[in-house]
Amino acid sequence: MTETYQPETLALRAGIERSQFHEHSEAMYLTSSFVFDNAEQAAKRFIGEEPGNIYSRFTNPTVSLFETRLAALEGAEQCVATSSGMAAILSTCMALLKAGDHVVASQSIFGSTVNLFNNVMKKFGVETTFVSATDVAQWQAAVRPNTKLFFLETPSNPLTEISDLAAIAALAKSCGALLAVDNCFCTPILQRPLDFGTDIVIHSATKYLDGQGRVLGGAVLGSKKLMEPVYGFLRTTGPTMSAFNAWVFAKGIETLKLRMEAHSANALQLAQWLEQQPSVARVFYPGLPSHPQHALALKQQKTGGGIVSFEVKGGKSAAWRVIDNTRMLSITANLGDTKTTITHPATTTHARITPEARAAAGIGDGLIRIGVGLEALVDIQNDLAKGL
Repeated sequence: MTETYQPETLALRAGIERSQFHEHSEAMYLTSSFVFDNAEQAAKRFIGEEPGNIYSRFTNPTVSLFETRLAALEGAEQCVATSSGMAAILSTCMALLKAGDHVVASQSIFGSTVNLFNNVMKKFGVETTFVSATDVAQWQAAVRPNTKLFFLETPSNPLTEISDLAAIAALAKSCGALLAVDNCFCTPILQRPLDFGTDIVIHSATKYLDGQGRVLGGAVLGSKKLMEPVYGFLRTTGPTMSAFNAWVFAKGIETLKLRMEAHSANALQLAQWLEQQPSVARVFYPGLPSHPQHALALKQQKTGGGIVSFEVKGGKSAAWRVIDNTRMLSITANLGDTKTTITHPATTTHARITPEARAAAGIGDGLIRIGVGLEALVDIQNDLAKGL
């Protein structure tokens, strides 16, 4: 699409290439391979002399539709779709890092991402230093001559800490490192990290991009130069998004703006309500004036997003009591769903990292994370009130 369109229009129209049947809804191409007109065409496609589809591990029209649509929303030159959010992070690291390189990462990231850096990448000779998501001075102090990548989530999982994208991007650039940002919580509807100088944007498409908890997928976005080795890694190793999943994501994106606005509206009101509950010690939500980075969130994000975390008095037993007394909310570690989800991060999403790492990230035993859905707010409140 050569014209300039608003996000809600791009979410519906970007990437559409109709077949000879002139279908209105996007087609789904469930095929493992593609047929060539002749041997010469096959040879040209395999060596890259002619564009076109070859094999669905690395070329598929439905996957390309999703990639084009998400790239348009993020303002990126290219998107590489993967089989999951963790596959997106792994593909980025394996494509852009080598033995002897160093990573500076936020200590406030998803538990599996921590384990990826600490266990998997460490085996390949890549070291990682974890720092505060919000203290730029710690990022600067952690830089080494061999630092090649900065990695963060903003808002963070699960405390919704807000990192200063412009400041950390400038620091990364000054020391010759790349900055990769997990934009899963906000999506490009609420935040576009590339606009603040970020080099790479990563998504777990499983979350809000789908929006209904149906399929797994991930995405890496950035310049064509940076995405070339990421695509090369995916083509060779195969952590590929399926055509069916890509079609689900492409259709999910069509309602992304409406959903993110509704999630955010519910989340803000729920956070305000939680602050008034006597058994709640603290609420973490960027849209609240009480949030430490509230002003920065207003600068970087359009709204506070759909994730609310709060700490109850009484530790794990009190947190589990709140969770176990709900009757409507879904007790699951997933998020970004139309249905509200609730989980205890210390024993689920961050259970496999060390107690020391959890403490450093501020994840206490009384912490509860809610992915606020689209149910009536009063019903969400009433369900939580049973345990509170």
